[in-house]
Amino acid sequence: MPDPYSDNTDEELNTAKQVDLANVGALNRQQLTPEAATAPRGQDHPPTDTVDHHNESADEHAGHSHDGLDNGHGHDHGPAGEWPYLWPAVSLAMLLGGIALDYFDVPFFVGLVRPLWYGVAFLLVGWKVLRAAAVSLPTGNVFNEFLLMSLATLGAFAIGEYPEGVAVMLFYTVGELFQDAAVNRAKRSIRALLEIQATEVTVLRDGQRLVIDPKEVQLEDLMEVRPGEKVALDGTLVAGPASFNTAALTGESAPQTKQAGEMVLAGMINLDTLVQVSVTAAFADTKLSRILAMVQDAVGRKARTQQFITRFAKIYTPIVVLLAVVLVLVPLAVVDDYVFRDWLYRALVFLVISCPCALVISIPLGYFGGIGAASKNGILFKGSNFLDVLRAIDTVVMDKTGTLTEGVFAVREVVAAPGTEAAELLRLVGALETKSTHPIAKAVVQHAQPSATAIAAVESVEEIAGHGLRGQVAGRTLLAGNTKLLRKFDVTYPPEVDAVVDSIVVLALDGQYAGYLTVADAPKADAARAVQELRADGITKLVMLSGDKDSIVQRVAAELGITEAHGGLLPEDKARYVQQYLDEGRKLAFVGDGVNDAPVVALADVGIAMGGLGSDATIETADVVIQTDHPSKIATARRIARATHTVVWQNIWLAFIVKGVVLALGAGGLATMWEAVFADVGVALLAILNAVRIQRMKF
Repeated sequence: MPDPYSDNTDEELNTAKQVDLANVGALNRQQLTPEAATAPRGQDHPPTDTVDHHNESADEHAGHSHDGLDNGHGHDHGPAGEWPYLWPAVSLAMLLGGIALDYFDVPFFVGLVRPLWYGVAFLLVGWKVLRAAAVSLPTGNVFNEFLLMSLATLGAFAIGEYPEGVAVMLFYTVGELFQDAAVNRAKRSIRALLEIQATEVTVLRDGQRLVIDPKEVQLEDLMEVRPGEKVALDGTLVAGPASFNTAALTGESAPQTKQAGEMVLAGMINLDTLVQVSVTAAFADTKLSRILAMVQDAVGRKARTQQFITRFAKIYTPIVVLLAVVLVLVPLAVVDDYVFRDWLYRALVFLVISCPCALVISIPLGYFGGIGAASKNGILFKGSNFLDVLRAIDTVVMDKTGTLTEGVFAVREVVAAPGTEAAELLRLVGALETKSTHPIAKAVVQHAQPSATAIAAVESVEEIAGHGLRGQVAGRTLLAGNTKLLRKFDVTYPPEVDAVVDSIVVLALDGQYAGYLTVADAPKADAARAVQELRADGITKLVMLSGDKDSIVQRVAAELGITEAHGGLLPEDKARYVQQYLDEGRKLAFVGDGVNDAPVVALADVGIAMGGLGSDATIETADVVIQTDHPSKIATARRIARATHTVVWQNIWLAFIVKGVVLALGAGGLATMWEAVFADVGVALLAILNAVRIQRMKF
């Protein structure tokens, strides 16, 4: 609700009628905490009405807003400053006192005293609404809650129903305060995410330690991070090992140990020793800044249910106002014992009931609660619309490497030819592979350490594209690569080597076959559980697509329980399969992590990215980001989406049924202002309490 105390009330009224999550708990720092407002940021990402890449328009919506807006005036500090319930409490005391005085027919409570008493009680809680209604008239924004409540309550005063007029405005105001409290509760989990950005950083320059704003740090600057401090910017660890708490980014409580040269991300907390980090990304380009931008953008993307309800409210409210006018005028011509006061009272009841607060607040709050619950579980939804789409999917297509498997190659077995010692072979190949940057080469070096470091003489290294390496190691000619490399140099090898399923590094010493190493990427610990949970959750088709060779893909698929898998695919092949499933009418989610997955992620109904190891391009293209890299979180995201959908539709039916019944009773003269208050404020509060439940659910 715009703040009628503000000097910018007219401007606020023009913007506050946008019923979307950007206005219900928007993530502008100024609207979260004073401390957060002063914290530095990489870029501003104000929530705006957008059209997402799935062509869902984010229309302008009329309705009810609860953000403090950018001028910093919100409900939080109302007329009572830090005690927003003070004036409502005084008004309630005066209302109850007035009712008691009426009941006992106290002599002095007559004449002007009675309307003045109730008038003061009314103005304590109603003057902000009256002022907002008056300011809204010149803007043309006539059919808003301020005007409806003003007409209904002033009309009640005009016909002498003072207690009911005060009660309507009092309960409306209290409802507003409760709604604000619910919105603030829904903000907390994401507010905590915003506050994990460091506000200062220690940089070593020219032999001096400088404490500066993270936005002023340059690439390749050397950051110093003390134990207990947050890492301010992405970078590589200069010396290791060092342990970091990554819970703020991944949701995982177990610390991660980083070695020298490994990536350290902004938002991690250094646990045990003074470390130095070489900066590799500017403040605006850190993974944390991009995550925050995703969360902020998420509140601007609306679900279809929200769009329908807010469009409905724009039509529904003026129709009810027109019916209220008809309810006063038409009986004049058709009712013999027409009493203007009685029919005006019925019309005023109609006006109170017509406020669509329960719908336009509780529904966005429900979706916002779903996004917040997902964030607490390490899942980022980039818009409430994706909660609805994810709930409806029946097909999940997944990449293999980095999604269902660890994405880290490791040597599984060293098989030496007869007459060759395995330890010596590993020592030689480990030394040669130090000259390559290929992921498999790194796995071999990691496995061979520290024996490979004992060899200093590695000479004449030649990298043969698509084949492997050739070089002189300790005076011997060593070939290390695939079988094509051995055939290229006319080295014969046993035929059973071609039957090995895993990726292998075949070796030859001085022109003779010497053995091979198997290198494999292990499935993630929860990958099999993820497949089981998705099947149990109603996913009828599970597919794995990979660029790895088909024999490995089929083995991993069988191990995880996936019945359809395709290997040896290029990015365009993956896109072709996904398009084929979409053409069959399937609702499809694609899960991936590599750069080559970005086009397919964009093509799917819902694109899901693994956010820990995933590429920046895929994360930015995706609709949902799994921060923990756990595939089992896909099923968790589905459960959150279903719970959100259930709560939202519970609120819709509750509001429609109660309002419909009371509208009918009001038109027939069977409902008073008290029933109208329940139909408006009471139902709104019940719907809000229901929406807040999402934050308490365990997924």
